[in-house]
Amino acid sequence: MKRNIVIAVVTAAALVGGGTATALAVSGDDDDASTPVTRTDDDREDRDDRDDRSDDGDRAAAPGDVTAADAIAAALKHTPGTAVSAELDDGSWEIDVLGKGDTWHSVRVDPGTGKVLGSSKDDEDDAAEVRAALKGTSVTAEQAAKAAAAKGTVVSVDLDDDGDDRSWEAETRASGGDGQDWSVGLTTASVTADRDDD
Repeated sequence: MKRNIVIAVVTAAALVGGGTATALAVSGDDDDASTPVTRTDDDREDRDDRDDRSDDGDRAAAPGDVTAADAIAAALKHTPGTAVSAELDDGSWEIDVLGKGDTWHSVRVDPGTGKVLGSSKDDEDDAAEVRAALKGTSVTAEQAAKAAAAKGTVVSVDLDDDGDDRSWEAETRASGGDGQDWSVGLTTASVTADRDDD
C-alpha cells in the first residue's frame, strides 16, 4: 500500500512539474518499502530547445541542415531561371526564381533533405527592373550565399536593387542566435557589414 502511495505521489509531482522528471519505483516484494528514484529528462530539454527555434527566418540552421546555397541550387534544378532571393521561412526554404518573361516562381525546399516540396507561379510587374539590376553582374544568389556563409549561417539572401549601391543582401545567424546583415558585391562577391545594420 505504501508503495502505491509513493508511486502515485512521485508520478503526480512529475506531471505537475510539466513532465520534466521521470519517476521510477524500485521494489523487491510487496512487504518491502519502495524506494522512489527521480532523474532529469535531458531529452525533453533538448526537444524544447529545438522547438523554440522559430521558422520565420530567425531560426538558425542546425548543423547538417541544407544551406542557402544548396537550397538555391535545388530550386534552380527544379525550376530553371535566375534566383533572386532565398529565405528560411515557415519551416522551409523559399526561393524566388525569375523565369522567362515576367514569370516568377516561388520554390519551397526542405531544409533537412534539400528536396523540392513544391512551387507556384506568379506574374509580377517588376521583372524588367530586376533584370536591369542584374545586367552586367557576375555573382549569383547562390555565390552570394556561399560568400556570406563565411560570416555565419545564412538564413536569407535577397537582391537589393535600390539606388546606386546595388548588392546582394544576406542575413546570417551566429550559433548563439545573433543576427547580422551583410552586403555582397554583385561583381566581386566581397562581403561587408551592412551599413544600415545597427
